[in-house]
Order: sequence, then C-alpha cells, then structure tokens
Amino acid sequence: MAERVSEQELRRRAELPGKAAPGWHAFYRGKVETALKCAVTSFDDFGIWYTPGVAAPCREIKEDPSKVFDYTNKANAVAVVSDGSRVLGLGNIGPLAGLPVMEGKSLLFKYLGGVGAFPIMLDTQDPDEIVQAVKWIAPGFGGINLEDFASPKCFYILDRLRAELDIPVWHDDQQGTAAITLAGVINALKVVGKGMNDVTYTVIGAGAANIAFVRILLAAGVPAEHVIMVDSRGILHSGRPDLEERKDENPYKWHYAQVTNGEGRTGGIPEALSGSDVLIAASKPGPETIKKEWLQAMNRDAIAFFMANPIPEIWPWEAKAAGVRIVGTGRSDFPNQVNNSIGFPGIFRGTLDVFAKTITDEMAIAAAYAIAQTAEEKGIHEEYIVPTMMETEVFINEAVAVGLKAVEQGIARRPLPAEQLRKEAEGKIHRAQAETRILMETGHIPPPPR
Repeated sequence: MAERVSEQELRRRAELPGKAAPGWHAFYRGKVETALKCAVTSFDDFGIWYTPGVAAPCREIKEDPSKVFDYTNKANAVAVVSDGSRVLGLGNIGPLAGLPVMEGKSLLFKYLGGVGAFPIMLDTQDPDEIVQAVKWIAPGFGGINLEDFASPKCFYILDRLRAELDIPVWHDDQQGTAAITLAGVINALKVVGKGMNDVTYTVIGAGAANIAFVRILLAAGVPAEHVIMVDSRGILHSGRPDLEERKDENPYKWHYAQVTNGEGRTGGIPEALSGSDVLIAASKPGPETIKKEWLQAMNRDAIAFFMANPIPEIWPWEAKAAGVRIVGTGRSDFPNQVNNSIGFPGIFRGTLDVFAKTITDEMAIAAAYAIAQTAEEKGIHEEYIVPTMMETEVFINEAVAVGLKAVEQGIARRPLPAEQLRKEAEGKIHRAQAETRILMETGHIPPPPR
C-alpha cells in the first residue's frame, strides 16, 4: 500500500508544473525583457549614449569592424531562433505557440549563463528562407541558438549557417542535448562500474537530438558497432530499403545505418534493448512509449535516460521497477535531469567570452566532461549523476573548459587564460542572478501567484 501511495504522489507532483504554468505566464505577461547595462546619471548622458556622441563609435566600427565587440553588446547577445516546427513534444505548433518556450530559453541563458538572449520567431518553415532570415539578423548578435526545428531540415539549416556565418551557430536540440547526455553517460557508467567503450548503447529515436548524440558519442571514442539506433520503423541497419531510398533527403540516418549496429540486429525496440547496457530515448512522449517488459531484457545495472517532453517515454518509477538501476529524464522535477539546460548557458558563456567563430564538437565534449567532473567532485550516486540548474559552478566550469578548447583549436578571436575565463564567467553569471534577486527584493518583480 505504501508503494501505491508513493506512486500517486509522484504522479501528482509530475502534473503540478503544467497546472501552474498558464497562471504564472499570464501574471507576468512573459518572462524576459530588455534592460540597461550602462549608467544614466543625468540628461547629458543621453547625448553620449545616443546622438550626437554615438556617431564616434559608429565611425570607428566602420573603419575597423572588429571594434563592434568593444563598443556594443554583440559579444554577449544571442538570438534564440525558431519556426515552431517541432516544439518539445508538442509537434509543429508554429511560431506564436512556440514563443513561450523561446522566452524560457532566453531566461535560462540570462540567469544561468549571464548571456543576453532574445527570442526570434520566424513565420516561415522553408529551410532556405530560414537561413536567409538568420543571415539578415546576424550582425546584431554574437551567436545564434537554433531551437525546435523539425528533422531533417534542422541539419541542413545548421550546416549552412555554420558555413556561411562568422559567429557561433548552435542547434541546442542537437549539440546541447548531446553534451549533457554524454555527461550523464560518463558519470552513470562510473556509478555502475562499467567502461564507456565496453557497453552496448541502444538509442531510441533518430531525430536531431539522438543523431547528434551518436555523433558526439563516437567522437568521444565509443566504437560505432556498439551503438544500436531505432527509429519509428525499427532498428537502423544497412539492409533497410526505406533508408536508402531517402538517403539524399536524410543522409544522416543512412550514414548511421551503415556504421552502427555491429551485430546486424533487425526488429524494433524490444530486439534493440535485449542485452543492452545504456538506453538513450528521445522519441515519442509517454508514459507508455517504452514498456516495462522491454526494459527487463537489458543487462544488469542498466542505465536509461527517457528524455521526451513533457512526459517521458515511461515514468521513472516504472523503469526502476523493471530493473533499471539509474534513470534520468529531461524534467527538473525528477532526479537526474538530463536536459540541455545544464549545457547551453555555460557553453555559450565560454564561447562568447573568447569571441569564438564557431562551436565545435570538441567544445561540446569538453563541456560534457566539465559537467561530469562538477558532479563527481560533489559525490555521484544513483540519483545524482549530473548537477542541477541551481549549481552555478557547473556553468562557470563549462565556460572555462569551452573557452580553453576554442583557444586550443585556434578559433578564438580573443584568447584568454583559464584564470581570466573563470573571472569573467563568474562576474557575468553572478551579476545576472543578483539583478534578478534585487528586483525581487525591491518588489519590482513581484512573487508569482500561488
């Protein structure tokens, strides 16, 4: 009976965020707005910040474009760009319905990473128009965060913009999710005493998040033949004619059908999970997308991350009952939140502080190891394999690791040593959090409705 009550309480808690969200959003009418970062001491200051004084830095930038980083907020400005074509687990809900998510993303950028971010919703779902729109707005930003674009066009958009812009372009559903997932895998395997290169990985879902995760996983040294991928039609393998027929439209799936699945398995999720050690699911929201009996076929001390939103593919307590030892989800109200919110604020902080020209896979891997080490230093266990969003040091550690990797790779316009990177990250992140705290304490940000 006690176990029954516990499950009911967990279900009740899982429903609370969704119940509270409409009221809170309406109360504040959104979550972000622009704010000043300069002093205004008298009427005369306006002549410096705007006309006529502002003409002087404009002329200098015209002569030397690199001075834009010195005279404007470009070095700390990120556009959170989306067309609303694949928002969380809600599907293609469009730019207006996707705006609350992008505002939330901008909030996390600012509060967790000290990064000034603003949502840009595009009223088009044509990939080439999206690329052109981002290129048009790019001069005003130091980085572009692509968010909630459907697969496979998300790959095309990212690849083109990374090739055609000289500022970092990042698709958080790809690289961000991959970085935090890798961090979770690193520490979970330490807890159960298994080696990264010795286990079998089952990856359920072959969209943007998991395609990028597998790429990052292999770049980190895991043998491709140890990975089994599953899409809506079954296990990826070289004998599937549907993948070959669409290889020009989605070359990424076709590529992994060739190089993964060393045993040549066929079938669906149950066949893929048999004898597996690590399960990474980023597929259809549950709670019964993945069944308990399928998990029972995994190896002893299994690890499983269920990252569909807003409801994971199976409830964590049901996965535990099926024998999974370490369970993670994308939600903050369960232990082990394996969510890209742990990654992108710190990754962009380090990227922007060195004026990096791009964000490489190696920078994402460096962030993953920084995330893992931050948790390990505190003491990892079955219900704590990655830090939470309230552990500010993880974002600072990521910023240092990412900035140093950018310097090492020769893509930093402003190479900084570790000490300076840490000082700058600490200052900007602590300032952002202090601003919010002061506004709350003085009543300018009232408490939410209860």
